Amino acid sequence: MRPGLRAVAPLGGAALLVVLAACGGTSGATTERSHQDRLENAADRSTCAADAKAVATPYGRQFPDGWPFPPGTVVYDVEDRGQQGTIVTAISTAPFKDILDFLNHDVADRGFRVESGETEAHDAEAEWAGNGHRGRWAIRESAQCPGETVIQVLAAKASG
Repeated sequence: MRPGLRAVAPLGGAALLVVLAACGGTSGATTERSHQDRLENAADRSTCAADAKAVATPYGRQFPDGWPFPPGTVVYDVEDRGQQGTIVTAISTAPFKDILDFLNHDVADRGFRVESGETEAHDAEAEWAGNGHRGRWAIRESAQCPGETVIQVLAAKASG
């Protein structure tokens, strides 16, 4: 974990459930943007695979041990946000469409099912739940590293 983690007010379990509300009404879009901004601000997303230094596992008390990452992925940043969960940031040498397929199939096959999401040409995000955890993943083509994909996963233990 990085030294000097940012202090963030804890979100309740209900707030975590709306981390990825579908774009729709103004309040839902505003809430989604607020949570997306927090995920995007978790780590420097300009790190390329050649420069990424892998962090030690496990990734934190709230991050599921069984969460798979695609081959060619380096997890280089982990932030423990207390009750909000743990945010893991990684870079993969695999192209965006391959990462999207991996998250929608391989990760889901491991019991982390997508509950809702949105896919655009160069980025995608989804709310997921499974194996006693809830969270959100977001991927985007790297602007600095051609052919690479940034992966961010927010995970917290499911309440109840």
